[in-house]
Amino acid sequence: MKPAQPGADVRSPDFSTLCIHAGEARQKPGDAITDAIFCASTYTFPDTQSVIDFIEQKQPREEYGRYGNPGEKVVEAKLAALEGGESALLFSSGMAAIVGLLMARLSAGDEVIFFDECYHRSREFCAKHLSRFGVVTRQVKACDYEAMEAAISPQTRLLISESPTNPHLSVVDIERFVGIGRRHGVETLIDATLGTPYNLRPLEAGVDYVLHSATKYLAGHNDLLAGVIVASARQLEPVRTLRGIMGAINSPHNIYLLERGLKTFGLRMARHNENGLAVARFLAGHPRIERVYYPGLESHPYYEVARRTMRGYGGLVTFEVKDADWRQTAAVVDACRIPRIGPSLGGAESLIEQPLVMSYFEHPPEDRERFGIRDNMIRLACGLEHPDDLVSDLKQALER
Repeated sequence: MKPAQPGADVRSPDFSTLCIHAGEARQKPGDAITDAIFCASTYTFPDTQSVIDFIEQKQPREEYGRYGNPGEKVVEAKLAALEGGESALLFSSGMAAIVGLLMARLSAGDEVIFFDECYHRSREFCAKHLSRFGVVTRQVKACDYEAMEAAISPQTRLLISESPTNPHLSVVDIERFVGIGRRHGVETLIDATLGTPYNLRPLEAGVDYVLHSATKYLAGHNDLLAGVIVASARQLEPVRTLRGIMGAINSPHNIYLLERGLKTFGLRMARHNENGLAVARFLAGHPRIERVYYPGLESHPYYEVARRTMRGYGGLVTFEVKDADWRQTAAVVDACRIPRIGPSLGGAESLIEQPLVMSYFEHPPEDRERFGIRDNMIRLACGLEHPDDLVSDLKQALER
């Protein structure tokens, strides 16, 4: 954005203004209003001295596509601004982002502690793969802060949680979470994919790292994969170096699509919040529904924490159909006409799924019970359709 003139009385930009302009140069190559797509694997130098200057002076230019892209820097600056952070690092997916951070941060003998409602693939990577290299993973019940603190040892390096969690939508008291880490000198990570920078501000509460699957709300159109970590430049520097070695980068076209999607992020989140709350309230009053998981409802166990820490509650609603087995629950899913059946969330199109079928079908019943994945559970990711249409569609599906 163009800097204000000295002495000018200028207000701080609104969130939606940051979505559109943050990180971007006012005048761009070719005088285009949009940033260019740089489809280059390598970047050239005019002479040998230029290479030496680049190395010795650490000049902010590109050398090779695996280490950076001009468009990537724009998107990273925009994401850092939206999160209120110093620096951001873009990856090819959310999983690539957390894997990159964990690989850069943890060594043999180190320990990491998760709340047990974190994304199952994140926990699986640590428990099944990092364990082969001597990293110990501990899992404690979500939002049990005493259990998390009790699990900390001198080898603990990182505390990890989502907020809200998926699919149960438990909301972490982030200040309390940060306090545990600070008392013990342990860094903290919040996966705020469901919270989004629009609804939740973990860095302001003192969290060290914020992670997003940018595939979801940030990109917003179900058409790309991306992940991002936001933290201080110092904390991200070793992660950036490892990313260059791993090659977990995004493509130039995906970077362009993500930047375009971010321009409407604030507007889209307002509708996601509206739709999620409208659907949750409808389901909470329906006789065929046993339970609704949505932090914007007063019946939710973490409603007070959510009301205190969140601007809105997002578009994800999880609910359980009363007295239904998994096949009867599937019939409700199949009867819906608007949402498509599929994983993911945060796009313009609503998506619906049974967590039992989509993510845990091959897991033994005791695992599903341990993770709270019930036969009658449905997860609805509300898109940008009109809330009355979504409610009407659910009504007809439940009444069949």
